[in-house]
Amino acid sequence: MSEFAETLKREADSENKEEVSATKKSRIESSEDNASKEVSFRIDADAAEDKGLRQTMEDEWVVLLDAARDYPGSLRCAHFAIYDGHGGRLAAEYAQKHLHGNVLAAGLPRELLDVKTAKRSILDGFRKTDESLLQASAEGGWQDGATAVCVWVLGQKVFVANVGDAKAVLARSVVSVGSQDNSDKVNALKAIVLTREHKPIFPQERSRIQKAGGAVSSNGRLQGRLEVSRAFGDRQFKKVGLVATPDIHSFDLTDRDHFIILGCDGLWGVFGPSDAVDFVQKLLNEGLSVTVVSRRLIREAVRERRCKDNCTAVIIVFKRN
Repeated sequence: MSEFAETLKREADSENKEEVSATKKSRIESSEDNASKEVSFRIDADAAEDKGLRQTMEDEWVVLLDAARDYPGSLRCAHFAIYDGHGGRLAAEYAQKHLHGNVLAAGLPRELLDVKTAKRSILDGFRKTDESLLQASAEGGWQDGATAVCVWVLGQKVFVANVGDAKAVLARSVVSVGSQDNSDKVNALKAIVLTREHKPIFPQERSRIQKAGGAVSSNGRLQGRLEVSRAFGDRQFKKVGLVATPDIHSFDLTDRDHFIILGCDGLWGVFGPSDAVDFVQKLLNEGLSVTVVSRRLIREAVRERRCKDNCTAVIIVFKRN
């Protein structure tokens, strides 16, 4: 079980009584039975980017509040992503243009939510995108690669998929209870990392690479060069253990979930998860728009905290109606 899944399970166990009381206002149906828990909310989101001290900008991002495209349905569908390119921006551009369409074409649910079908569609979409990207790169003579962190909101369910070192962080409220009648309870936001980094030095990734005939150098890089063990593209490394198979997690949105921050490794190099959540929460509490908040987050990372890398963030805010 992943750290994210374990965290959600612990919270569900410890706060079960409180959640049962809180959700009496909403109709609850099991998502495993092809339905979703309904909480009335709308989504607001935006992105910001800065190339930092790099000569070029190799990141791409996606913000689609209505992401159904040519696949309309009754189920809400929103999509958000960051693609962090390396060796150039062509792989990031390709994935940004094609991944979501490939996921939809693979059968992403548009009417009744089925979790297994949704995850299979995301997995197939990643596979199809990487296969066609590798073909395009071979024909075009380029070898760029890209990591990715992606979110799909389907009805009440959130799906998070990633390859590489880009991260997603959820801001979830926790209640500190004071008196017996909860009259002085205090709400605070907890940062929950929704993704797992894919680095060659990690034991599970190292073992897979070695079985594929690749090597991890003393500096923790694949073949002494690549810092990640999963990515789109990078066709010169695909025969020595590099894959584009994502980790995929899902969870139900509740009224305790406030926002998600997607960020490339440049952002998380100067912001810790809790630090970023606190920074965003403070600005949102001041009444600033998500557009302004995303720009200020990136400005803080680059101008004040001296991020030298490309820096991109997507902020997804869940607002109760």
